[in-house]
Amino acid sequence: MDIIRAIEQKQLREDLPDFRVGDHVKVYYKIKEGEKERIQMYQGDVIRRHGAMNRETFTVRKLSSGVGVERTFPVHSPKIDRIEVVRHGAVRRAKLYYLRNKIGKAARLREKGF
Repeated sequence: MDIIRAIEQKQLREDLPDFRVGDHVKVYYKIKEGEKERIQMYQGDVIRRHGAMNRETFTVRKLSSGVGVERTFPVHSPKIDRIEVVRHGAVRRAKLYYLRNKIGKAARLREKGF
């Protein structure tokens, strides 16, 4: 079991910012199209973090043409170029699934006042 933990420890990334559920983030994700590779930005609210160690994932929700779109990313994936935190949201829950039923201004999160 210690061998598996040692391998997982080597795969963890240290260069990622501290972000939580409710934060509005920009995820720069590497996409391979044929021979070429490009970086695409995905911007939205983090509605969930799940797992631990190198198996940890987070789900980002955005509105695209009035339709809610969610995408799940592995936190420690080498395909993630970088993550930028645009603003910190003030939330009191660990999972923000209730945002799926909200549209427009009702789907916005209050910004955390430090």
